Amino acid sequence: MHKHYTVRFAKGALPLRTPTEGYFLDPELGQQKDILTEDDVYCSCLAKTLCHVPVPVTVGFYAPFGCRLHMMLDKITALMQQEAAQREAEELRRVRWQPRPVRGWGFPRLLWYLVFLQPVITELHLRRKNVKFLFIRFSAWQYAGTDKLWAGLVTTLCEGIRHHYGALPFSVYSVLGNKPAATPGFCQREWHCRRRVCLALLALLAALSLGVGLLYLSVGARAPSHGAAGGSLLRVFGGAATTLSGSGLLMAVYSVGKHLFVSQRKKIERLVSREKFGSQLGFMCEVKKEVELLTDFLCFLEIYQRRRLRVVLEVTGLDTCYPERVVGVLNAINTLLSDSHAPFIFILVVDPSILAACLESAGSMKGTADNGYLFLNRTVTLPFSVPIMGRRTKLQFLHDAVQSRDDLLYREMTRKLRPGGAGGGGGGRGGRGEGAQLLAVETQAASERAQSRIDAQAARRIQEALFCLHDERDCLYEYVPDNVVSMRRIVNTVPITVRLLQQQDGDFAGPTPRQAVAWVVLANQWPCRLSWVLQCLEDRQQAGGAPEARARLWNVFCDNSRELHSMTKALQNVLDLDGDPELFERFLGSDFPFTVAEAQTLLRCTVNLDHSIRRRMGLIRAVSALKPPSPPKSPAHDGPRDAGGANHAPGANHAPGAFQSGQGSGHVPAHAGEAHQPWDQGHGGKPRPVA
Repeated sequence: MHKHYTVRFAKGALPLRTPTEGYFLDPELGQQKDILTEDDVYCSCLAKTLCHVPVPVTVGFYAPFGCRLHMMLDKITALMQQEAAQREAEELRRVRWQPRPVRGWGFPRLLWYLVFLQPVITELHLRRKNVKFLFIRFSAWQYAGTDKLWAGLVTTLCEGIRHHYGALPFSVYSVLGNKPAATPGFCQREWHCRRRVCLALLALLAALSLGVGLLYLSVGARAPSHGAAGGSLLRVFGGAATTLSGSGLLMAVYSVGKHLFVSQRKKIERLVSREKFGSQLGFMCEVKKEVELLTDFLCFLEIYQRRRLRVVLEVTGLDTCYPERVVGVLNAINTLLSDSHAPFIFILVVDPSILAACLESAGSMKGTADNGYLFLNRTVTLPFSVPIMGRRTKLQFLHDAVQSRDDLLYREMTRKLRPGGAGGGGGGRGGRGEGAQLLAVETQAASERAQSRIDAQAARRIQEALFCLHDERDCLYEYVPDNVVSMRRIVNTVPITVRLLQQQDGDFAGPTPRQAVAWVVLANQWPCRLSWVLQCLEDRQQAGGAPEARARLWNVFCDNSRELHSMTKALQNVLDLDGDPELFERFLGSDFPFTVAEAQTLLRCTVNLDHSIRRRMGLIRAVSALKPPSPPKSPAHDGPRDAGGANHAPGANHAPGAFQSGQGSGHVPAHAGEAHQPWDQGHGGKPRPVA
């Protein structure tokens, strides 16, 4: 049902290569890579978009169940870390401040800032471009047996952040920390002294010192030269001062120790284990307080480290759980995203067809998620449908499958031991090794310059495409829905589509940025109708009767709309995703008359269209094409009719009176015999004579 395609890549100029070819850095091998697969291009575009997308965001990583998901997630993780390192280097060249460490010698400094200083969100902090990603992977399959799968999601998030930054800093912040404040005016100071904490600590230390001094004097007053009454009075005041000050310090230490040994994960698990915890007043409020405390701690670390922090939570295995568990996880994600300043990026790795069925069959979602696709659209703010496996990707997978297990293990071990991706030569080939290294350095520099030029061109095209969305002189904004979530979906998808177009057409001879953003709007607003048109084109092409490249998509839709109308019952949930049909007609009919050739080019860059819809339509069309054969004629039933016809013929020849008397009854068999005569297509549609 699907066809593979070849992607052309825009690359830097290299020796013995055209200006549109070159090398790319393989994040898995850490060395130059000549052949780039289609999955690498898609992962690179998504990684670049996630480095600039505003948070919080939920990415719908849509793919069929068991489709190379973990490998693509590993590639996206490596590419995002590579992009973060590049932005970190650019920020260091721009400013003189370096990020503060949180480990080693920077750990005591972090504790000092946690106790005595108040962070302030300034304009300088908001303009920082360097970012650090913290990746946490949550496998729902590991918690599929528990009744509260969503609790496992929240506890995994808390435990991952606690493990990365240490238990002591978060415990100190839980007891003594303060929420970052907004800047008063144009103040550039990021830290203010916490005077109350300092004064309270000085008061406790002074009281403790005074109490210890009084106790020391009371011990000296027991001598015979001093009065007993004065010694007892000093002992009373000294004991009281020491007890009060010491108890205050001990309470602070006890609270820190309690949070140190009793983590947020244990707190939430304790709440869940209680009987009838769901009916307790304010239970979800307590969970949300823990999440807000975690968010404030991350904001504190952002100001302390002088970089932006992004927590990437990859949720996998959700389509293997029961429907009620799936609903709980989605509700937990909505709870975590309720804070508009939460630095969370959720990558929801699911099969949308399975997840939609789970939402529709869940008893607790009756009336809320009767259509699972609509519920997903309300939750996901950046859809990314994993494309069909391309030719190069398939060849790479086949090559890896052919390799033996020992070869793969050897490759995994030598990948980390290889210095800079270049192997050392022998003593007799030292000059050749140095020349190869020099050539590799020059090649890498040329490819980096070409890639930077491509990124600059892509940035200009992305700005041009996004400008078309809010240009009042253009009619495109009329097709954008009034829903804020849908607007974010479109805006987040445009950069990926433009970058993919750039990678395919290095000379920018393909669709314009305006056509690209219009195609994104078309896929977002009418996914069912667009999938139907694309499926009809694919089926016609496979049958050998593909329409002309200049044919318009609207004409293709009109030719097959009657068949789509006959499938409304089977595609009712999918049809509910589409917008206004009149706007669809105006969109493809007059404002954006896409042709078949443009659709085939843009289809390779479409990531916000669910491919499972097309597969479902293809299966329905394939089943409807299997018409049952006509039942064979019964000889016992046709025999008397033939005999009767034979009896009429002699009667007509030998008894003319009988023919005249039976003229009315003989007219019907004449028509019946004519209806069963086979037609000869070669003689103008005339009936062939039957012997």
